[in-house]
Amino acid sequence: MKSYRLGIDIGGTFTDVVLIGAGGELYSKKILSTPRDYSLAIEQGVGELMAETGITGAQVAELVHGTTVATNTIIERRGAKVALVTTRGFRDVLALGRFRAPRLYDLTYRKPEPLAERRLCFEVTERVDAEGNMLQQVDEAELATIAEALKTEKVEAIALCFINSCINPDNELAAVRVLASKLPGVSISASTQLVPQIGEYERTSTTVVNAYIRPVVEKYVESLISRLSRMNITAPLMIMQSSGGILPGEVAARTPIFIIESGPAAGALGAQRLAAHVNLGDIIVFDMGGTTAKASIVRNNQLALAPETEVGGGAALGARMIKGGGYAVQVPTIDIAEVGAGGGSIANIDVAGGIHVGPRSAGAEPGPICYNRGGTQPTVTDANLLLGYLNPDALVGGDLKLAYDKAEAAMTDMGAKLKLSVTDTAYGIHLIANANMMRALKAVTSEGGHDPAKFSLVAIGGNGAVHAANLAEALNVRRIIVPPVAGLFSALGMLFADVEHQMITAFYRRLESVRAGDINAAAKSLMEEAHRMLITEGYTAEAQRNVVLHADIKYFAQSGALTMPFAGFPVTAAMLANVAKAYGDLHEQTFGYRSDTEPLQFVSLKIVGRGLSGTPRIPARVERAQERIAKEGTRRAYFGPELGWRETRLMPRKALGAKPVAGPLIVEEYDVTTVVRPGWSARVDDWNNIICERTEQARS
Repeated sequence: MKSYRLGIDIGGTFTDVVLIGAGGELYSKKILSTPRDYSLAIEQGVGELMAETGITGAQVAELVHGTTVATNTIIERRGAKVALVTTRGFRDVLALGRFRAPRLYDLTYRKPEPLAERRLCFEVTERVDAEGNMLQQVDEAELATIAEALKTEKVEAIALCFINSCINPDNELAAVRVLASKLPGVSISASTQLVPQIGEYERTSTTVVNAYIRPVVEKYVESLISRLSRMNITAPLMIMQSSGGILPGEVAARTPIFIIESGPAAGALGAQRLAAHVNLGDIIVFDMGGTTAKASIVRNNQLALAPETEVGGGAALGARMIKGGGYAVQVPTIDIAEVGAGGGSIANIDVAGGIHVGPRSAGAEPGPICYNRGGTQPTVTDANLLLGYLNPDALVGGDLKLAYDKAEAAMTDMGAKLKLSVTDTAYGIHLIANANMMRALKAVTSEGGHDPAKFSLVAIGGNGAVHAANLAEALNVRRIIVPPVAGLFSALGMLFADVEHQMITAFYRRLESVRAGDINAAAKSLMEEAHRMLITEGYTAEAQRNVVLHADIKYFAQSGALTMPFAGFPVTAAMLANVAKAYGDLHEQTFGYRSDTEPLQFVSLKIVGRGLSGTPRIPARVERAQERIAKEGTRRAYFGPELGWRETRLMPRKALGAKPVAGPLIVEEYDVTTVVRPGWSARVDDWNNIICERTEQARS
């Protein structure tokens, strides 16, 4: 019986479903998300796709899911009623937080309120010193009193974080046992079982975030598995992690901090694997969906990873550059810059009488005006429709009929207030959305010391290829790649990922005082645990397991660390002797400078264990097995005041070949529209990517 792999990605506007066979044949479905219960759209989308293709649940051999449930739970403040239990004297660690703020000169800015109210932050007598010596065992009588208070408050989740427990966990683990025995059914998250590393506020914040979202994610995963089982899908549910690996659903439910950036990570990981597979070189990944636009870079076939992220503070311009606006989560995350600019971003007139776009989005409900689902405010999608970029009859292969007249009427009203024509108003919205997205693209390139002209731009997401050429011209990028099913690429990209487990232990030592044996002794048990977990999941052969030791290292006076891998395990004296030079190289690559005199400080040791599949994760070529071929023809499209309205050729991807076709050209597909501006050409490569390139004419 032929088997398939199933990828499901939830976005703010659409839910994407893809089924792919071993030969690269692909089936897909794109439906509007159901924010009240995201699993409803999953059941509907998967069910409809199976009905259309005749593929049964029993034929699904693998299931990978990217979800926004963890993030949305925090943004919408609908998590569990959570309490913090910490060492006496540290009750206010959440309120103190960081002194940094994302908007330094905004006197009205207020940080998000802590997820655990101060009245639900409890202190207990215990103490471990900075060397890990037990100074005072945890007072179990106090814990019993706290348990009664938590029961009275009907607390649903508990976060446990003791000072210095990352060095000696005995008191914290004892507290877990006591509270679990007195509060059965209450979810308990302990810092030593999540992120046992230094950083008093960061570790506490991470633990509280995990406790806050864990009951919601557990319920969601349980509900999703139940819905899938009703369709006879018994393949284990795997969930995309923020770091680019996948994790069993039940593990992700217990530790949801690892899946906070699940959806965005899938697109970046997929692009990185694709770039390596077809030798694209260094790339900028540009992912524009319905609600946000995201950017990340791949250099030397490696994604940039940040040691932590923030959630709940709105869209972020790069994990390392701006901090203090959200809740710190101390887990490795693909470094993604994000802005509130998507197809559903709402355009309005600001107090200065100009056009303002985003970050508010029409989302899936009611959606852009042209979706005809009750939207009343013009959006970027409405503007792109009126500019001729989008099919005026329908989107997603004809499944989503468009109300062109309603979009035009709303744009006319907005233009009248601005004393602009409909065309100028729509193009103004398009350009301002581009300007917003440029902030994200520059955050991961020029602001990090990278020349964007040396990269290719991979455009994914339902709207990415509509805006890519304008953005590429502004960045002086000369090549754009639009992969197959680009509008559902996150759902496809997550199927390229490997099973991955990450474990950490504190190791706060100066480099000059460390010997190779010290590192090996600290990491040995975690290395063994990583192997054990992978073996349990079916990766029994040694060749199927890739377990790598990393170290978080910083200059002694720095606050932030960078993560470096060791060449093997056990660590040798020669490996240790190379750490200073390798760290200097990494720091210079990341921040543009280095210091060869500043002493180095180890912060923690991390183990990344990957399960390697016996079959290739990425097929030789991807092509739709059933595709509604768009009609060839022409349509007028507007390319700005210099170029004006042009009669523009319309083609499906299948009509493109290896020979470049000159723009203006619009390539229409089920899930994505690619706009090829005048001065550009388009062709397809052997993997079925659309390759758009600047022509010589564009230089003049």
